[in-house]
Amino acid sequence: MYDPTRLAALVAVAEAGSITRAAARLGYTAPALSQQLAKLEREAGAALLVRHHRGARLTAAGELLAGRARRVLDELEQARHELARLAGLSGGRLRVGTFTTAGIHLLPPVLSAFRRAHPEVELAVADYEPPGGIGAVVAGEVDLALTHAYEPAAAEPPPAGVLVEPLLVEELVLVASVGHRLSEGTGRLPVGELAGRPLISSAPTHPPRRGVEKALAEAGATPAVVCESPGYALVCALVSAGLGVAVVPEMVASMATAPLSVRRLEPASFRRTISVVHRGERSTAAAATLLALLRSGFGRGSTAPAR
Repeated sequence: MYDPTRLAALVAVAEAGSITRAAARLGYTAPALSQQLAKLEREAGAALLVRHHRGARLTAAGELLAGRARRVLDELEQARHELARLAGLSGGRLRVGTFTTAGIHLLPPVLSAFRRAHPEVELAVADYEPPGGIGAVVAGEVDLALTHAYEPAAAEPPPAGVLVEPLLVEELVLVASVGHRLSEGTGRLPVGELAGRPLISSAPTHPPRRGVEKALAEAGATPAVVCESPGYALVCALVSAGLGVAVVPEMVASMATAPLSVRRLEPASFRRTISVVHRGERSTAAAATLLALLRSGFGRGSTAPAR
């Protein structure tokens, strides 16, 4: 029988494309995760991974097992959720951290489902601009939190005692005013086309965005307006008014209230990963139940739609 922990490790590598990135997401060291994968390969009796200079990819056997593993892990999460329901969750308090975009567009339906199932649990929601939610879980201020990280960026391992589990990966896209020349065409826009173009620079000093801002600067994009707020509503309003273009997450572009043109970029390596931070096996029953709802709603490779 396969160990669910090792199956989760295989799925993480499949999604991250690298043992190092998968280890950081799961809270392991890379050697420890490699050991788990080696044991899984012995159990399977087949090579599951091929390592290369940019990371790792799954073999045909690895792809087959990862597909089955996703179903097994989803079933285990569903069982955990149902057992928590049987336990009653007849009181107590659940404290949830979030950031603005997720708090508006992702969290409400999940909290609504939780409230319908467990009306006697008191809910409290606090706003933490990433990566602040990670520290809030470590400090015990909240039971779990939604956070995000951008690529390109230097990956940082999570603090001891918490897991940072990816829920949703979305591309960053170009937004421009309606009718803008860069929005013409249906194909991807090479990022080099931004050279010399006025750019709404989105919080360049904000840690999660630094890698993206550096890559855009290297492509020759010229900052026209520096928007110090990490919130995207103001960025989109400035773009809509014709003050420049911007690079924002798909979810932001698809749900912006200001009229915008949207175009995908080439290469497609500009991304944002939305994750949930939790305490793993030390999570409370209420936190484990909400975590299961988040996984079933957004987990394992979900991608936000572009408008």
